[in-house]
Amino acid sequence: MSAIRSSLIDPDGGALVDLVAPPERRAALRAEAEALPRVRLAAVDVEWAHVLAEGWASPLRGFMREQEYLQCLHFNSLRLPSGGLANMSLPIVLALDDAAKDRVGAAPDVALAGPDGQLLAVLRSIEIYPHNKEERIARTWGTTAPGLPYVDEAITPAGNWLIGGDLEVLQPIKYNDGLDHYRLSPQQLRDEFDKRGADAVFAFQLRNPVHNGHALLMNDTRRRLLEMGFKNPILLLHPLGGFTKADDVPLPVRMEQHSKVLEDGVLDPETTIVSIFPSPMHYAGPTEVQWHAKARINAGANFYIVGRDPAGMGHPTEKRDLYNPDHGKKVLSMAPGLEKLNILPFKVAAYDTVAKKMAFFEPSRSQDFLFISGTKMRTFAKTGENPPDGFMCPGGWKVLVDYYNSLQTEGATAPATATV
Repeated sequence: MSAIRSSLIDPDGGALVDLVAPPERRAALRAEAEALPRVRLAAVDVEWAHVLAEGWASPLRGFMREQEYLQCLHFNSLRLPSGGLANMSLPIVLALDDAAKDRVGAAPDVALAGPDGQLLAVLRSIEIYPHNKEERIARTWGTTAPGLPYVDEAITPAGNWLIGGDLEVLQPIKYNDGLDHYRLSPQQLRDEFDKRGADAVFAFQLRNPVHNGHALLMNDTRRRLLEMGFKNPILLLHPLGGFTKADDVPLPVRMEQHSKVLEDGVLDPETTIVSIFPSPMHYAGPTEVQWHAKARINAGANFYIVGRDPAGMGHPTEKRDLYNPDHGKKVLSMAPGLEKLNILPFKVAAYDTVAKKMAFFEPSRSQDFLFISGTKMRTFAKTGENPPDGFMCPGGWKVLVDYYNSLQTEGATAPATATV
């Protein structure tokens, strides 16, 4: 009898893209790059190069050329050579300013360097085309309201041209921040699922600390999969590791908190893999949640958990949600190119003041439930006020309190700045 394999879902395009040069090619590639016109990347561009290099965006083989960009922007998908569709809802593009465009000139290939000037990759058979920022923003976010975090970080200050081409990365991209061992590529994750004998993989995307409501949801999902007949469902707990907005909890703090959740037994280490998803965050709601789901297909997950207002945020200028909180899960169930992924909408969890623990919300006794938002959770941690017992494991909560205390200490000891 053949062994059960976790590769229950094929990567988009049928094969996982790997754009990292093999070791024996790296010296020659570096020499080639040294002789090419050089384009300097911002930090967020390096994160996208990482995403492309490891195949999270398969079948995409580099920063988008105009034809790919237009398909993504207008159809949220790419047409495959077979005639089928691969979901692709976020533009993965590289911007150039006029000076960089002039330096590139008519060269067919360019070298890409990091913010520190170190060579990272070669981009071949390039195409340069206009960067219509207003259209890109309007189609990706559904608004051009000021105050969208990714727009302010990566689009407004970027150049008015986009450069696309085939990417070849000199060596695996590392951040040397003590967390690289968590950054498993799609192929490494598929290998780990196989090693553990998984017969189902369910992915949970997050950018916040894990509270007991999340854990209830993830443990309940595993129970449901066991009831469906699966023998060894594995949870991919997959925090986003790229750009996030300024008031989100930083990645190192989140990873320490996630470790405590496993140490305290809230989630089972035997059936959970914690790994970092290297993508930047757009906060683009139903458009972005398709990208989050599609990337997990390439990592080998065949079930995807989706909740309220995935990838959403508050409206930047009005007191309301930017997106309808139910649209994300509805869009995922209909999105082109995601038909092979099983979408698992989750029930709403809240703090049950009678049972004194996180529980699934019961409308018949709504008065017994307390909803603790991310904002309220951060306020508790900042002020030193403890949340209700059973909201979060003690070890995980201490990580957050220590983080916010450190911010207040830094603020108190910061030197005064002169004002004029």
